[in-house]
Amino acid sequence: MKTQQFILASNEWIPINGTTSTDLTNGELALVFGAKHLIADENTRHKIRQKYPDADIIYSSTAGEIMDNQVLDNTLCISAISFASTQIQSNLINIQQHDNSFEAGKHLFKSLNSKGLKSIFLVSDGTMVNGSDLIAGLNSENTIGVTISGGLAGDGSNFESTLTGLNETVGQGNIIAIGFYGDALEVYHSSLGGWDEFGRDRIITKSDKNVLYEIDGKNALDLYKEYLGAFSDELPGSALLFPISIKTTDSEQKLVRTILTIDEEQKSMTFAGNMPEGATVRLMKANFDKLTEASAESARQVMHKAAHNQIDLAILVSCVGRKLILQTRTEEEVWAARSILGETTAITGFYSYGELSPYNPSGRCELHNQTMTITGFYENL
Repeated sequence: MKTQQFILASNEWIPINGTTSTDLTNGELALVFGAKHLIADENTRHKIRQKYPDADIIYSSTAGEIMDNQVLDNTLCISAISFASTQIQSNLINIQQHDNSFEAGKHLFKSLNSKGLKSIFLVSDGTMVNGSDLIAGLNSENTIGVTISGGLAGDGSNFESTLTGLNETVGQGNIIAIGFYGDALEVYHSSLGGWDEFGRDRIITKSDKNVLYEIDGKNALDLYKEYLGAFSDELPGSALLFPISIKTTDSEQKLVRTILTIDEEQKSMTFAGNMPEGATVRLMKANFDKLTEASAESARQVMHKAAHNQIDLAILVSCVGRKLILQTRTEEEVWAARSILGETTAITGFYSYGELSPYNPSGRCELHNQTMTITGFYENL
């Protein structure tokens, strides 16, 4: 497995040291993470196609790009990948072609489920797709323990629209799944948050998918404001500082959910993932040092799982909420991961509207918010 990486900024191709010694013009895959307006530009996409004429080119707009040990904005971060023996298949669907996100997920898994499927990396529209339902659909068909990971595209801190695409098909509502096939590829993953929980456990008593109405039979928004105190005057922006942990009745693991909007009239809160009735929730607050340490620990878990203690390529998907909280300290969480992954690992990724990763090697994927999620690839030759 070989990787060639560039940052495309102001029409200049900036090489990443250590990944450009091999010509990968015949590479099978190119990941392009970057600013929405640059991905929308046909001339820019044409330049990328000319550089990698044979590759499946995957596009995703971001809330910030990750390349090597840098966090960037208003660039395109390009990683071309060539495999020695691993086969890939990239499929695109649009959410408007399906009844709902659950059915879209089922369709995607079926379209890739053939002999030798080892792993799926997913890039999805971040505003038109229900990430929880998309993953539930994929999981419903995943009876063979295929590892699924990825992220939802971003749009800076605008939360207006996102762009994703495969080759010449770029637009809103697209979901792209890359299937990896063969025994040579080893895939590892980890997802951690680093938030502090406080307050007692409470039960969701009324909700509709990702819209929360009541906790413990009481109005959810009023209860949340009581917790926030003076910060309640700064809603919805201050909600990024106080996400919610959630544990469903069918899982012992906890997820983190970010509040996207509030409705004062309905006294409801809309989250970046589903909030099912009967689930247990607790309030959380930011701890800057723990956020950075969680990134290091996520990388540490990936390296611990790696059979050869080596990763060829690591894709880091972190949450826009972490970036808005960490601000000038954002690069610290990337540096923390790099210090564990080592200098020989090629690193790319983006800040997202939702992270996708399993908890364990069983292949069951979940939608996460406010985490650093790492997928590591190693081709064992």
